[in-house]
Parts: sequence; structure tokens; C-alpha cells
Amino acid sequence: MPDAGLLHADGQAGEALSDRDAADRDAVTVARRWLDQYGTVAIATVIKTSGSFPVPVGGQLVIGPEDRFEGSVSGGCVEAAVITEAASVVAGQPKVLAYGVSDETAWHVGLPCGGKIEVLVERLSGADDARYLDTVLAARASRALLVVETDLESGRRVIHGDAATFGADVAANLASGECLLDETPGARRFLNALAPPVRVILVGAGHIAQVLADLATRLGFQVTVVDPRTAFSTAERFAGVPLSHDWPELALPALGLDVRTAVVTLAHEARLDDETLLLALRSPCFYVGALGSRRTHEKRVARLSAAGMSDDEIARVDAPVGLRIGAKGPGEIAVSILAALIKARHGA
Repeated sequence: MPDAGLLHADGQAGEALSDRDAADRDAVTVARRWLDQYGTVAIATVIKTSGSFPVPVGGQLVIGPEDRFEGSVSGGCVEAAVITEAASVVAGQPKVLAYGVSDETAWHVGLPCGGKIEVLVERLSGADDARYLDTVLAARASRALLVVETDLESGRRVIHGDAATFGADVAANLASGECLLDETPGARRFLNALAPPVRVILVGAGHIAQVLADLATRLGFQVTVVDPRTAFSTAERFAGVPLSHDWPELALPALGLDVRTAVVTLAHEARLDDETLLLALRSPCFYVGALGSRRTHEKRVARLSAAGMSDDEIARVDAPVGLRIGAKGPGEIAVSILAALIKARHGA
């Protein structure tokens, strides 16, 4: 097996198995595939919620013929109603559906928990919509932000390559991946911030990394494992997860560290840990964690200080990594790390 560079866990170039599995469930990817297969599909997007609701604004559900669907707009609460309405949208104009709890209809669509939701259902058909979906997927692959502005009355869609056109405050929210419903007298528009997926880079391919890579992939994170020790980072141990056998000083710049990236070092080996942290702590990554006991981290802090890192930079490290839940063993420790990462992602 080659000992350097970014590989997929089957040892071949090309799309990783985990990426294909994720694509099988991703609404936009499925919509593009079904558009070629069936000619016309509908896509539903959450544009407003209030109260208790499991799917955030921007969540999507694609509906194909014969009640085929993928994705979610409600965690199961209103999917059946949305799928039923999609049939009329496919034959006509886009529609905004609203469900609430004011009467017995709430029980019919499954909203007794007190939530309210609005869902935009659009028809996708023809070359223009195929190009639209291709643009979205290309931006995602290049980790670029797209903002899709949709007039809810006419269904007219405008794609913006960045958020700058919307003013500083709105642009900052959009850049962070927050979708917005802009409502003014006589007009409503939905700003769908299509930010790149959250990426998790795991440095060190031990047992904890095996479990954490699997869990994070299942939650929709884009996972890469970095470890030059090829006895650890093998296809058999990381089914479908992209692997890099470069040292972190080469692997991390090649992958790119942005505001939607988390870096966790699990190597428990000083050179790998230190190379990783020197790069990650001076990047805009939203989360940096390091495995090891408090004593191990004290030694690590001393080394980072000697390398010229400031106290504020070092303080960004979550170490010992993970939420303090009394975790024991690789599986529980992986859960605690993923929980800490999710907490940091949402600013909780």
C-alpha cells in the first residue's frame, strides 16, 4: 500500500464508500440522480420553524414518483402530508405549506409537541434545474458557500456565489450556514445558505478513531483520518473513510482548515500531536481537541509554549478531549468527543 497521500479506505482513488453512503441519503444528490432517472421531482425545504422541532431551517426532503423520498423536513412529523402535497406541485406551481397546533390538524400531521413549521415545495425539471443542482453540488465539493434566494410568491430562484450582497449582519449569519426567511410587507424571500459540510479530521488511527470515524460519518460529517503509521491506517480498520498517510504538516494544509472544520488528535504520540496542534490552533477551525491525560497535556502545553504558541492559542485545545461524562473505553470516549464537537459546532 502506498505510504503517502490521500487515499480512500479501499486503497483506490475515487469516491470513498462513506461518501457514497452519505450521498445515497442526501436530498440534493438524490434529487440530481432522480432528475436524470425520472425527469421531474419535487424538493421540500424547511423555511420557518417555531416551538419544538427536530429538523432545522434549511432541512430538505426530495420526493420522486410512486412515493419515493429521501431526506427529512420534520423528523417524521409531517413527511406524509408534504409528500401528498408534492404531487400537485410537480404538476404546477411551487407552494408554501404551513402546519401548526391550533386545532386537531396538528394531531393529523403529527405535531402534538407544540411545533409550527413552514415548508417550501418546488418542482425540479429540465436542463435549468439540472444546472442548478450541479452548481450546488460543485460548490459543496469545493467547500464554497452558495446562497440560494427564492421568491416565495413566484418561485423565482437566484444563486449568489457569496453572502456579501446581503449586508454585513445578514452576510455573517449566512456565512455561518444559517438560513433566513426575509419577510417584508407584500414580499417574502427565503435565503438558503448552502454551506460546505462540517469536516472532521482525525489524526491518529487508533481504536477511538475507528469508532469516532464511524459515528461522525453516520451523523453526516465529512471525515478524514490522518496517520503516517500505515499499520494503523488501513482499509480493513476504516471501511470507506478517506485516509491520509502523510504527516500532519503535509496532510492538514492539503486538506485545508476552515471555519467548518474540527481537528482531533488521537495519536498519543508527541510528534503527531504537536505537528497537528501547531497548525490547527493557528487556523479558523471551530474545534480542536487532543487525547491524553491531564499530565500528558501539561507536557504538551510546555512543548507548544516552547514552540512559540501563546497562552490564548493553547487555551483553544479541548484536553483531555471530550465531554466529562465518565467515559470508559474507546466507544464511550468516542461518544464523548463527538458530543463535545457537536456542542462546539452549535456554540452551546
